[in-house]
Amino acid sequence: MTGMPTPVAVHTVIDSPIGEITLVARDGVLAGLYMAEHRHRPALSTFGARDAAPFGEVVAQLEEYFAGKRTEFDLPLSMAGTPFQRTVWDALKDIPHGETVSYGELAAQIGRPTASRAVGLANGKNPISIIVPCHRVVGSTGSLTGYGGGIERKRMLLGFERGDLLW
Repeated sequence: MTGMPTPVAVHTVIDSPIGEITLVARDGVLAGLYMAEHRHRPALSTFGARDAAPFGEVVAQLEEYFAGKRTEFDLPLSMAGTPFQRTVWDALKDIPHGETVSYGELAAQIGRPTASRAVGLANGKNPISIIVPCHRVVGSTGSLTGYGGGIERKRMLLGFERGDLLW
C-alpha cells in the first residue's frame, strides 16, 4: 500500500518549575508538550525513541519563558487535530502573555459565539501546552476551570505570567 510515510517521532524529558515536561517531535518539528499526569497525554509508545537532538531551540525558549525573559514563542509546530481544533489552537496563540479570556470570548473570536463548550473541549486537547497557551482560558466568571496539566499548574502559570509568582 502506498501513501504518506509515517512521521518519525522522538521525545525528550526536561525539568521545569512546574515539574517534568515531555517534548515530542515528529519529523524534527515540535508536536507535543506534556506535563506529568497530563489528562490527554498519548501513550509513551507513540513518542518514539528518546533523543534530545531536535529540541535545542524549544528547550532554550522554554528556559527563557520560565526565567521571565520570553513572553511569546517563535517555533515551528506540528499540531494534529481537526480543522475546528486547529482554529481554536491558533486563536490561543493570540492571547497575550499575562492575560486571560473566557471560553465564550474565545468562541466569539473564532466566529462561533455559541460554541464555548466545543472550544473548551478543543482547548483541553491542545497537544502543545504552554507554547500554545491553553492555560490562559478561564471560565466565564474568571474561574480556573479545567486544565490538562492540572488546575494547580494552571494557577502557577497564570500567577507567574502576572508577576505574582517567582520560581
